[in-house]
Amino acid sequence: MSESLVVCDVAEDLVEKLRKFRFRKETNNAAIIMKIDKDKRLVVLDEELEGISPDELKDELPERQPRFIVYSYKYQHDDGRVSYPLCFIFSSPVGCKPEQQMMYAGSKNKLVQTAELTKVFEIRNTEDLTEEWLREKLGFFSLPLSYREIYKSHAPKYSEFYMNFPSI
Repeated sequence: MSESLVVCDVAEDLVEKLRKFRFRKETNNAAIIMKIDKDKRLVVLDEELEGISPDELKDELPERQPRFIVYSYKYQHDDGRVSYPLCFIFSSPVGCKPEQQMMYAGSKNKLVQTAELTKVFEIRNTEDLTEEWLREKLGFFSLPLSYREIYKSHAPKYSEFYMNFPSI
């Protein structure tokens, strides 16, 4: 198995901050926004936000620069349960400089591994980051494993068919 290309490392203070964030006790939505320090070739903290909705979070993101976000979200399941999933969101807006896109894309896997996250999403337009979008993405993780396997194995083949299928 070949190793992934690592363009930028993660700053040590950020690694510690992500570890603490992972085990936080607060029950409100919160985000850590990260950027790449091009000169140091390090992923560093850009901003920390507390009590922020997905819709408010999108307003904090630059429209033409990539960012990494770790987002703790209060998720109300359909059956009434509440969970607090940690989501990794890679914002790589259309119109970014190719050099920036490559630096961020090449650093993403290392950051995901460092933060030990499994719910990894990407947006190409900051306007896509909404409560509805996030709930849809997280809903996939609520499906029983067998449904997820079926969806994954058939989604690429039939996604166009399902998207154009009239609802009854």
